[in-house]
Amino acid sequence: MAVRPQKCYNTRLMAKPKVAFYWCASCGGCEETVVDLNEDLLKVADAVDVVLWPVALDFKRKNVEALRDGAIAATFINGAVRLGEQEEMVKLLRKKSGLIVAFGACAHLGGIPGLGNFWTRDAIFQRVYKEVPTVENPRGTIPRETTSVDGGELTLPEFYDTVKALDQTIPVDYYLPGCPPPPDLVMNALSAILKGELPEKGAVLAPDKSQCDTCPRAETKPEKLSIKQIRRPYEVKIDPGKCFLEQGLICLGPATRSGCGETCIRANMPCRGCFGPVDGVIDQGAKGLSMLASVLGVEGEEEMTEEEVEKLLAGVVDPAGTFYRFSLPASFLRRKRK
Repeated sequence: MAVRPQKCYNTRLMAKPKVAFYWCASCGGCEETVVDLNEDLLKVADAVDVVLWPVALDFKRKNVEALRDGAIAATFINGAVRLGEQEEMVKLLRKKSGLIVAFGACAHLGGIPGLGNFWTRDAIFQRVYKEVPTVENPRGTIPRETTSVDGGELTLPEFYDTVKALDQTIPVDYYLPGCPPPPDLVMNALSAILKGELPEKGAVLAPDKSQCDTCPRAETKPEKLSIKQIRRPYEVKIDPGKCFLEQGLICLGPATRSGCGETCIRANMPCRGCFGPVDGVIDQGAKGLSMLASVLGVEGEEEMTEEEVEKLLAGVVDPAGTFYRFSLPASFLRRKRK
């Protein structure tokens, strides 16, 4: 990967560079991975001035607004953009930041919150506030953007119909993939920013190799792989020494970027695809589907009948959630048509 020198922040010669963290629509795991830097977190605190980190430190929006434009060296934004408030904040942070890093799968590709694009806002509210068996809501109350209470007015941010990846809302300089990004990649990114050793803008700060290139089971993958039956992990005792695909388990390793340390694979679970695709692949879900289609059936045997194909594909219980689990908003599909 070619390196283009960026501005170098030498803390001995100037004030510490300002760094910010912000959390949009996500589970919070990306915030946890910052804590998982462990003792390296002390090195980060010594090298930078954290000016926004709502989950850990008491900063307010007005503190960010008071900064001059471009005052923040780098802002790490995790989560997809689902609410009006989130859109406002990321646009403000873009204005105040030299670099914006899409931090984690949800900011990178839309993530699991992006699966909400298979429904509309009204359908989601209907389900969550009226139909879920555990909900007790006799008046059928649903959230509204404005509500009058005791002569005053309470407001909630707009809940958008469509979940967006971060770069569908603001320009993004770099991407740190993963659900969540592993601490070593986070530390490498911070070090590259401080040393001015970042690659070309737009780069994903992880190896441009597929999981299969680094998978500890790579040598067990047959040269001519074929799948006669698709199984789910709970249906089979998984052999820790064999390729998942050979065992009939859908593994998105061939369609997914490496760099996570093969965490799921080493825990004897197939890759789910959270690191997104390698460079040059626009639609990770389509890549995964193509991969699976190429290994169905048995090479050299008679062509499968339509009934056999349907029976085999019935093993993919949730195709959308399987192949677009992390990437629907950034895919060609983007959302279900209304």
